[in-house]
Amino acid sequence: MLDIETLRQVPLFSKLPSERLQWLLEQGTEVWREPGEIHRREGEPAEHVFILLEGQIRIMQKVGNQEILLTIYEPKTLFGELPVLMGHTHFWASSRAVTRSHILDVPNQVFWEMLSSCTCVMTEILRTMAERLQAVQTISQHREKLVALGTLAAGLAHELNNPASACRRAVGQLRQTRQVLQPLTVKLNQKQMTCDQKAFVAKLQQDAIARAKTAARLDPLTQSDREDEVMQWLEAHNVGNSWKLAPNLVTAGLDIEWLENVKKNIGELLLGNVLTWTEITLQEWGLLDELDHCTTRISTLVDAVKDYSYMDRAPLQEINVHEGIESTLTILNHKLKHSHVTVTREYDCEVPLITAYGRELNQVWTNLIDNAIDAINGQGGQIWIRTNCESDFLLVEIADNGAGIPPEVQSHIFEPFFTTKGVGEGTGLGLHIIYRIVVEQHLGDIRVLSQPGNTRFQVRLPINLS
Repeated sequence: MLDIETLRQVPLFSKLPSERLQWLLEQGTEVWREPGEIHRREGEPAEHVFILLEGQIRIMQKVGNQEILLTIYEPKTLFGELPVLMGHTHFWASSRAVTRSHILDVPNQVFWEMLSSCTCVMTEILRTMAERLQAVQTISQHREKLVALGTLAAGLAHELNNPASACRRAVGQLRQTRQVLQPLTVKLNQKQMTCDQKAFVAKLQQDAIARAKTAARLDPLTQSDREDEVMQWLEAHNVGNSWKLAPNLVTAGLDIEWLENVKKNIGELLLGNVLTWTEITLQEWGLLDELDHCTTRISTLVDAVKDYSYMDRAPLQEINVHEGIESTLTILNHKLKHSHVTVTREYDCEVPLITAYGRELNQVWTNLIDNAIDAINGQGGQIWIRTNCESDFLLVEIADNGAGIPPEVQSHIFEPFFTTKGVGEGTGLGLHIIYRIVVEQHLGDIRVLSQPGNTRFQVRLPINLS
């Protein structure tokens, strides 16, 4: 049976008179929790604070499909007071017993009355609250960075996989092409050709590649009709594999007139070998062009990562905000495509360079754009990114046409641990970290204006951060 002497062993209440301790016992509810048992779940109403008399309590927060450990409370400790003191109506974390735990549940109104009537308790609780809040925010910031890193890593893996797979496929096809092209070239050289014919064949290769580079992309119906025409011409002139040659010749912009010119200069006897050699040459050129395109894409992604992370650069420097936003969009491109989101850029090209912490600002753009994509909820929508100057400040506005933020929560969204998403939903990219980067680190300002179909986050940054 719990008595006042047990309660007095809690350092927070050691100086309270016996009558106040007795009153606290009468108002509280004594509970026991077995190892692994949940005491309070994340999202439940924050109607009590708790005094841990015996055992250990683990505080966990759910982010996506993972539970993140925030802290472990030892015996003779008050816990659960942060949501109550910060005005939250629901717990933002769950509490679970590590060992068999003896707990006194104290209703909120009793807790507030104790604070107002006992100065020593209020002072100690506020000091403890400050320490705990700082510790939890430090954990939260590290978690934000890790979650952001995970989001970027997933995006990069997806974006790099496509060109890397295309490169591997092109290399395999290129090997096969070379196995056919080399013996065909030897065979063609063994044919008895005049000097004029040899000169024509050499020029023919260059002409075919030049035409392929500038060939217009045909619609499917026109492509099919022209393939049929070329196939009939090839069959009429006894060229084998006409069904295989025709698509590549048409795609390269080679028509009946071009084929007639080849026949005129080469003759019927060499026509099939020359056209097959030309078609395989075009395949090889196309594969090399695909390799060039894919490796360029990979290089662009690597450059975007370097720009995004400000690798090998000083923390505080003059930066181009547009470059940071573009690097962020490149990193998040996979999610934008998957969610069918269109991005409209309305950049003021006259905005100057600003003095800022580039890596941290890119985290701001990542969080805001990522949250805008989530607000659209995969239904297809639009994001607008606007920039312009306002006196000595640079304004960056990120807007979306999602469902909007309810008016009653707009004033709370920059508070620590506040979220409009359900328990375990989202990536954990919070808005409080954005507030700290913009307001505390850059001496700027961030505001939100929201109604259904039009949510705008406005970030104002001083152009010269002294």
